[in-house]
Amino acid sequence: MPNTNPYLLAVPIGMVLRPINMSRLYLVIACIMLSQVFFAQRENRDISGVIYGISEKNEPLPLFGANAYWLGTTVGDISDENGAFSIPRRNGDSLLVVSYIGYKSDTIFIGSQTFLEIGLRSVLTLNEVEVAQRTKSTVLKTLTPVKYEVISEKELLKAACCNLSESFETSPSVDVSFTDAITGTRQIQMLGLAGPYSQITRENMPDVRGLSSIYGLTFIPGTWVESIQLNKGTGSVTNGFESIAGQINVELRKPESADRMYFNVYGNEGGRAEMNLNLAQKLNEKWSTALLLHAQNNSFQMDRNQDGFIDHPLSRQYIGLNRWKYIDPNGLRMQFGLKGTHIDNIGGQMDYDPDIATGMQDNANEIWGMTMNLRRYEAWAKLGKVYEDTPWKSLGAQVSGSFHKHDSQYGATQYDAQQQSYYANFIYQSIIGNTNHNFKTGASLQYDDFIEDLNSDTYVREEFVPGVFFEYTYSFLEKFDVVSGVRVDYHNMYGAFLTPRIHVRYAPVENTIFRASMGRGQRTASIFSENSGVFASARQIIVRSEDPDLPYGLSPEVAWNYGFNFTQKFMLDYREGSISADFYRTDFQNQIVVDMENPRSVVFYNLNGLSYSNSIQTQLDYELIKRLDIRIAYRWYDV
Repeated sequence: MPNTNPYLLAVPIGMVLRPINMSRLYLVIACIMLSQVFFAQRENRDISGVIYGISEKNEPLPLFGANAYWLGTTVGDISDENGAFSIPRRNGDSLLVVSYIGYKSDTIFIGSQTFLEIGLRSVLTLNEVEVAQRTKSTVLKTLTPVKYEVISEKELLKAACCNLSESFETSPSVDVSFTDAITGTRQIQMLGLAGPYSQITRENMPDVRGLSSIYGLTFIPGTWVESIQLNKGTGSVTNGFESIAGQINVELRKPESADRMYFNVYGNEGGRAEMNLNLAQKLNEKWSTALLLHAQNNSFQMDRNQDGFIDHPLSRQYIGLNRWKYIDPNGLRMQFGLKGTHIDNIGGQMDYDPDIATGMQDNANEIWGMTMNLRRYEAWAKLGKVYEDTPWKSLGAQVSGSFHKHDSQYGATQYDAQQQSYYANFIYQSIIGNTNHNFKTGASLQYDDFIEDLNSDTYVREEFVPGVFFEYTYSFLEKFDVVSGVRVDYHNMYGAFLTPRIHVRYAPVENTIFRASMGRGQRTASIFSENSGVFASARQIIVRSEDPDLPYGLSPEVAWNYGFNFTQKFMLDYREGSISADFYRTDFQNQIVVDMENPRSVVFYNLNGLSYSNSIQTQLDYELIKRLDIRIAYRWYDV
């Protein structure tokens, strides 16, 4: 039989017949045995390698869980997270099968290789899938202890508005009404209380207050507004002590995300013309800026009811804002801006000419008229530091200043006033032990200087209010939250006072939320600017001063607010909906009463007796059919 093993040693027959050298025989046998062991090791050594998936861009991606096995056997291995595998090789194993779900399997002939790099190509080409959710135009926050109602740009589109005072037409939580027919200024109400009892902020900084309590809502054009955050009752102590009925925070368009240019022009048959121009520019990765401009002109006199008075005041408005924003990758945030407002209004009888001095208007033959000129200039800055490694910790500072001048004439009544205000707020936020225990602490300063001239009387007040605050938040999973805060402020006229507030949230099951809140609020009433409508009458204005060292000789307005609300979210026919109900009560410890019982006078004095407001509201929101939302609400006031 022929020799088929190349490693066997052929011995000549003649050699067998010779005498055998035993040492040589042992050497030959040892060589034969070593050659057989070497051959066996060569046939049985392991095969290892890496399995890749080849992407559409021809980039190798390690495949985790790919199968590699010898053809016709069950001997194989599964690749690890790096795509690596290792398989023992036996005699006769030469074809390796590699497979992975979604990729084309491959059969590879293995020669003398011991390490392989194997690439598999995908057999499935998936089209891009975009997962989208339709955001509600008004969102009720369910995870926050304070019940926030976020009015988005989509909600504002339902009732296009020209300024902030017209932005609540579709919100059941806020009433919008005219203060009087002469000035045509809109005023809002919450919980049955007038607008000044609601704290109105712009990006969490004081905005509409003091002399601007009534007219300030018109200082923010509608095209500037990105969203509005609204909550009833007392808010957070970090935002001050003045909130009684609720808080409205307005977010303006951000320079880093707004449209580079937005321009619109509006006109109607009543002679009202408006122009809005928004410009935004991202200068680089860190800096961005925006310029917001608004102009309005209404110069046509109209008297459709033929009563001899202009139906709406003649008006000119010019409002501009420039803001800058800086974002650094290391966590530093900064922004600052300037804003200017010029408003001139004329109202009254059709033949009224403000350039002609009419003297005392108690003469029945005189022509009655009203003029109002507003000039307001503001500057603000924010500086903050967030920490990437500890996202629960941050440090921030807010500063602002404003100058407001108001000159007006209502028939024979002249009212001129000016206000200078400065504000600073420093906030530090961190945790106690873990993120279930959060806290905010800091200090604030509010300074106001008022000078008001009403005919021959002058009212001067200078308010200086430093304060400190601490707010603690406890969270247990997503079921229970408590926010408890307290402020200690010192007013240079009223002395020291305490402002405690608490908010509780409990969600026994998913999408069912109960909330409760309680807190104190205090404010100084600007009695003339907040009731300027009385100037249009011939009433005698009387202030019953009790302490000459206090503003107007009157005490501060102090109230406690209590609230309970329930929210239930549901899914019906694959569409989301929510039901909410709330009750709020406001009890005044002191309030400035505007007594108009006598038709010949209006009297301002401190409360003597009870003053309260009860508010009950229920609301249903549901997407009735695709892209058609329905909102039904019922509200009851007892004031």
